[in-house]
This record gives sequence, structure tokens and C-alpha cells, in this order.
Amino acid sequence: MIFPLKELIEYDQNMYEITSASSRRSYQLSMLKDPEIEENDGKVVSLAARQVFTQEVLFRLEAD
Repeated sequence: MIFPLKELIEYDQNMYEITSASSRRSYQLSMLKDPEIEENDGKVVSLAARQVFTQEVLFRLEAD
């Protein structure tokens, strides 16, 4: 799967939040060596972005 461009274009909320969530999810996936990475041709960032944009993985901001 490529980067979810359609979802990115249609996203109308805080772009920083979704970018940060996708980046952190990418890190989690790579550290866990998630088998889904191989199913996605090794493309960790696009997998993480798809999970975040489709709300397969939810995120929230925490106050410092």
C-alpha cells in the first residue's frame, strides 16, 4: 500500500497531530517488528499512516 493520499487530502483537523501520531506509530511498528510490515512491502510509514487515518489505531494528545 502506498501512502494514503486521499485520506490526507480530505483530513480537515490538526495536521501536526496526525503527522506526529503517524510518526510515533511508525516507530512502534518498527520496534515491535510487526509482521504486518512485511505484508506492506516493508513500508512502515505508509502502514502507520493508514492505521492512523483509518482509525485502526487511535491516538490522543497528553498534556506535558
